[in-house]
Amino acid sequence: MKLVETPLAGVMIVEIEPARDDRGYFAQTYARDLHALLPKIAESAVAWNEARGTLRGLHFEHAPHQQAKLVRCSRGAIYDVTLDLKTGRWFAHELSRDNFKMLFIAAGLAHGYLALEDDTEVSYHLSADYEPAAAGGVRWDDPAFAIEWPLQPLRMSERDRTWPYVTR
Repeated sequence: MKLVETPLAGVMIVEIEPARDDRGYFAQTYARDLHALLPKIAESAVAWNEARGTLRGLHFEHAPHQQAKLVRCSRGAIYDVTLDLKTGRWFAHELSRDNFKMLFIAAGLAHGYLALEDDTEVSYHLSADYEPAAAGGVRWDDPAFAIEWPLQPLRMSERDRTWPYVTR
């Protein structure tokens, strides 16, 4: 497992190094290096996206319920976006079943993704319990951030469609 810094503080690419043989592969997805970043896993979750173009996010949690996340795409592919609301800077990276990468996202950053393939599954390890009253979000198309998405989202929740625009 290799940790790679990104241009956005608080976001690390985690490169998984599978050991392959005639049975398939075996890969470590959590180890001591990640434990330093995510010392406590309070919850694990999975999201399945039926169709290419499904958007989830951009979500964040208000203090004191912020969650650090370890995100992995176990089937299909996603365009994963992390946004620093304080600076307006964002970072995007493709995660897929085939590229063996995960993202570590520090608490306090907004996160979302766009499914690039049908039948895409994403798993999360989270540092804190989900508190519905602390949930927040910003619009995926907010001009204040000018996030470059690889395709137009086709499906999203009503909540994600109606997050407010940020005034900067």
